[in-house]
Amino acid sequence: MAAISIEEYLPLVGALRKTPQGYLWSSYDAEADVLYINFKKPARATHSEMTDDDAIIRYEGDEIVGMTILHASKRRAGI
Repeated sequence: MAAISIEEYLPLVGALRKTPQGYLWSSYDAEADVLYINFKKPARATHSEMTDDDAIIRYEGDEIVGMTILHASKRRAGI
């Protein structure tokens, strides 16, 4: 098992502090190469939109409650 370096995870602190609820949950599906990020739990999206860079933004009313990042392993590292 590879050693975990805390420096790799420190950028998440800034991302978490920017979320409206101070909450960040994520899950990565390696087979599909998709990263799911939720900013609210439970998150019940009422609608969503696809961005130009293959991400799906999920909304509950006017509030962003999550994102789905397609082709996640091909994205630039860092936040």
